[in-house]
Amino acid sequence: MIDAKILPLQKAALQPVAEFLAHRGVRADQISLVGFLAGLGAFAALCFGFFLAALLLILVNRALDGLDGAVARIHGPTERGAYLDIALDMVFYALIPLGFAVAMPEVNALPAAVLIVSFVGTGSSFLAFSAVAAKLGRKAPEFPTKGIYYAGGLAEGFETIAVFVAMCLLPHHFPLIAYGFAALCALTTVIRWRQAWLAFSGEDK
Repeated sequence: MIDAKILPLQKAALQPVAEFLAHRGVRADQISLVGFLAGLGAFAALCFGFFLAALLLILVNRALDGLDGAVARIHGPTERGAYLDIALDMVFYALIPLGFAVAMPEVNALPAAVLIVSFVGTGSSFLAFSAVAAKLGRKAPEFPTKGIYYAGGLAEGFETIAVFVAMCLLPHHFPLIAYGFAALCALTTVIRWRQAWLAFSGEDK
C-alpha cells in the first residue's frame, strides 16, 4: 500500500552502500542469493523457536533485497536478475509462516496454512497481471525502477515485513496476526482481480 511512497527513501539509504559494493565487483545476483540464504536462516531459526534471531535474519533478507536492485541499476539491470528477485521473494514469504507452523504445529499449523494460501492469491494475481501487462507493453509509473510490472495493493512488501516483525516480537499471537493479514491479502487479491478484469477488457472503470 505504501511501497511506492517509500521507494525514494529506500534508494537514498541504500545508494552509498550499493556504489561501494558495485565498484568492488559485487553483482546484484550474488546479493540476491546471499539474501535468500539469510531467509533460509530465518526459517531455520523459527523452526527452533529462536524468534529474535529470525527477526534479525528477516531484516537482513529485506535489506539485501533492496540492495540487489540498487546494485543492478549501477551495473545495468538484467532479465535474470528481475526473475531471480521475484522468484526468491515468493519462496521467502511462504517460508516464514511455515517456520512458525513447525515451531508450534498444534496452534500455528492452520493459521500458517491459511496465510500461505492468501500469499498464493496475492502472488499469483500480481504475477499474472505483470505478465499480461508486459505483453501489452504497459508500464507501472509508480515503480519505474522495477524489472517487471508492479501491481499495487493493500498488502505489499512493506506491510508483509511489518507483519513478520510483529509475529517475531509476539510469537504467541501468531494465529491472530496470521488470520488478520490473510484477510487483508484476500482483499488485495480480489481488488487485483477486479483491476485486471477492467484493465484487460478495454473498460476504463
